[in-house]
Amino acid sequence: MAESNSWRSHRESDGNRSIPNGDDARNVRETGVQTDAKVQGQGPRLSKANLFTLLSLWMELFPKREVCQQENDAAGVSGLVVVHESRVLGLHCSSAQLHAGQVAVVKHGPRLKNCELYFSRKPCSTCLKMLINAGVSRISYWPGDAELSLLSESLHHSSSSPLQEAILDATAAERLKSNSRPHISVLLQPLDCTVLQFLDETSQNADFLGKIAADNPERDIGDIYRREFWNNSDNFSEKFFISDEERHKYVLNKMGLENFCMEPNFSNLRQHMRNLIRILASVASSVPALLEDYGFFMREPVGMRSPALPQDVIRHCVIQARLLACRTEDPKVGVGAVIWAEGNQSQCDGTGQLYLVGCGYNAYPVGSQYAEYPQMDHKQEERQNRKYRYILHAEQNALTFRSAEIKAEENTMMFVTKCPCDECVPLIGCAGIKQIYTTDLDSNKVKHDISYLRFNKLNGVQKFIWQQRSSIRNTSEQDALPTANGCFKRRDEESSFQCNKRLRS
Repeated sequence: MAESNSWRSHRESDGNRSIPNGDDARNVRETGVQTDAKVQGQGPRLSKANLFTLLSLWMELFPKREVCQQENDAAGVSGLVVVHESRVLGLHCSSAQLHAGQVAVVKHGPRLKNCELYFSRKPCSTCLKMLINAGVSRISYWPGDAELSLLSESLHHSSSSPLQEAILDATAAERLKSNSRPHISVLLQPLDCTVLQFLDETSQNADFLGKIAADNPERDIGDIYRREFWNNSDNFSEKFFISDEERHKYVLNKMGLENFCMEPNFSNLRQHMRNLIRILASVASSVPALLEDYGFFMREPVGMRSPALPQDVIRHCVIQARLLACRTEDPKVGVGAVIWAEGNQSQCDGTGQLYLVGCGYNAYPVGSQYAEYPQMDHKQEERQNRKYRYILHAEQNALTFRSAEIKAEENTMMFVTKCPCDECVPLIGCAGIKQIYTTDLDSNKVKHDISYLRFNKLNGVQKFIWQQRSSIRNTSEQDALPTANGCFKRRDEESSFQCNKRLRS
């Protein structure tokens, strides 16, 4: 209870943060998954290091279909992101048999050479020696509990077997670290002062909450988001944050991070950790888990096709896409997409038979300098100064920078945070994607320079839409009214607009 109250006090103080105007809001935007050059602009966005760290924390929470019983009960489940030249090659988590680092060796082998690895816990000596030998260039980890837990027993019982094993492992890991070629360290970067509030606002305005507002004008969307946020904050802080400062210093010392125990390093470290946990809680709250009447359900039956994933797995993958959207280079709309496939290999990974195919977010072409391309939206009168012809969409980048080929015999699934537009629908259909999980908030609409008329006509792909369980129905042209320009307008479009307007306010 003391931990929860302590965390709540920090959340309340963070909530009073204001957004500066003018030059104070300008920040240097680091290179993205798709973009090589450093660009400078107004839009707050996550750094690569923080994005990959958040993805590793989220992968630690990947839903398990059965209880994961480790051989050593003191061992912690960990998440891992494998990155090569800014491209995500794999998202992994511990299984009942293997730690996340061992999973990476089994899955990638020699392809790990020159890769960067981001762990949700400091890897144990068994994982480290294999990863060092594989020639990875960097190993970064969350400065909380180690993979072989140092908090499994009371600190006053240092002679107990689990804790003694953890201490011995930490000593061996530190020796491996000091004699290794790769850089092994904690890599948390301070957030720009506007990022927390910006991501909180974009999470509240996400299409998933917008869909609820459009369906149920009387529901208090703000209240739904707040309940989700406080619930996620408490759960994530309990999982990833050591509330007791002395216990945290003990763990940092045993992990070879003595410098972090000194002030002001210690206070800064804990604040960075709190901020990232808050971002994770905010992004996760955009796809509510506490609502039993909402989920991803098939829009219309398409014969005998691949069955849908469990709802908790779907939500987990969609939130991965939401995290990727935090790196968008689009100054207005952040969109993320992630592609997973169901393979036939042994289930050594904590994700079971699922493996990553690709991921991306909407961004300008590789190597773009800031202001090299137009960034205006439809409010700009001159069409040549609008961004739409230059921005690469999240679905396009996920297909372009994929780490594995799409196999016709496997069920390949795309998870995207917005309804795919007419520019992306043909790519999805021809790429061999068999299932898509998204919202249909913009379906059948023309929104100035971008249209969403093709999504409902996408054949051969199962569409699982975020919607009410009781209102699963097929949205067809018969349910729409033609407008003067020949496009379609849904009967409830005006009420949907009013709901979204209220949600944004």
